Amino acid sequence: MAIKGALFDCDGTLIDSMPMWTNCCVSLLERYGISDAMRVFLEHESLDMDKKCYWYHDNLGIGKSGEALYEELWDMVSEAYDRDVSVFEGCHSFLDDLSSRGVPCAIVSSTPTALVEHALERHGLARYFQKVVFVGDVGRAKVHGDCYLAACRMLGTPREETWVFEDAPFGVRSAVRAGFPTVAVLNDHDGRDEAFLETWATVVARSYEELSVSRLEKLRPRVTRALVVAGSPQPSSKTLLKDLAADADLVIAADAGINALRDVGIAPHVYCGDADSAKPEAIEWARADGTRLDMHPVEKDDTDLGLALSVARQWAEKRGSALRVCVTCASGGRPDHALGVWGVLANHATACPRLVEDGFECRILSPAGDASWDMHEEVGTTVSAIALAPHTVVSERGLRWDLDDAELGLLDDRGISNRVTAERARVVCESGTLAVFVLKSSKAHRVTGHSSAFLG
Repeated sequence: MAIKGALFDCDGTLIDSMPMWTNCCVSLLERYGISDAMRVFLEHESLDMDKKCYWYHDNLGIGKSGEALYEELWDMVSEAYDRDVSVFEGCHSFLDDLSSRGVPCAIVSSTPTALVEHALERHGLARYFQKVVFVGDVGRAKVHGDCYLAACRMLGTPREETWVFEDAPFGVRSAVRAGFPTVAVLNDHDGRDEAFLETWATVVARSYEELSVSRLEKLRPRVTRALVVAGSPQPSSKTLLKDLAADADLVIAADAGINALRDVGIAPHVYCGDADSAKPEAIEWARADGTRLDMHPVEKDDTDLGLALSVARQWAEKRGSALRVCVTCASGGRPDHALGVWGVLANHATACPRLVEDGFECRILSPAGDASWDMHEEVGTTVSAIALAPHTVVSERGLRWDLDDAELGLLDDRGISNRVTAERARVVCESGTLAVFVLKSSKAHRVTGHSSAFLG
């Protein structure tokens, strides 16, 4: 895995400052008489600094205002950065390694930019970083992953070759869900959940001495990119099918999907279905090529697509990786089946599913998986957003009719036939589950660039 860019958390990752942050926040709370200060701090650790202080004021009734608490905590932390913290052992050497190879780096932090820059200057780290991204300026906490995407765009590096270095479990998970390879940086005193990090991170390092650019470049990704080829009566084009399969780690044929794969000469890793619409000769061809056959009776409680998605999930779990699913050959010729497909994909929102056909691409957005879609479509491109769950709240930017925390009713048509008006349009699912469609030009099929069917 090449390293074209690197995104670092600051506190607890570069600088051994988590005990300092804990002490400052707990001391602030105790100063105002909060008896269970440690519990309150831990429950709201993922919030960036200003939101944390405003939450303390609004919900605990402490301080003259959220802003006053913020200024008080700022002074405490600024002094502590000078007095109470140090850079982790081996950190400078690893950053030198990245710098010598011309790898651009950025900071992504829940700490305000001015405080981060103060800490970097104080400890000789500023020269390594081109950008500092404050989560509060992006708009949402690290649990959503938007901040990593924003920093990656600023560096101009490919997402799948931009590494995230984090110590917080919620940061590692959101970075993986956003499609980044990750390094979980541990130490012997911050008490991070190692089992959780081992499950999600591409690699877990207990010190920077364990890390080098050459070692990371030899690692395999910890994200399984699965392509599920379904069996709609009107399958996708051979060109699209070949492009999607070329970007997949795992190809699964859902029953009649084996027919389309045989037509392009791509044997799947797994065939999954009841064989009621798969051609016998296609199944035998796949068997002869080493495909694993996962046969099911016709009378069953799940669809072939649902079974195939379960196989993809099991495959990823065995690898200890996150799952990102692309589905094709699923919506043509049977509108009743097509509607059921979106229901199945909504139930697998944690796998960041998308449906890619010749005429459109649909992504299922949810806070449980991919919560946002940053589009790079031509001005005038049609975009539709349809709620697949009750209480789905949507925000849109760069479209003709933008929405701001708007609730869409289940299968409501309010979000249909919008238009891109800016170079970069964005749709965010704040809550619920949302199907977002981009209608492609009929001039030519395209999947918006290398690997975008999985990581776009």
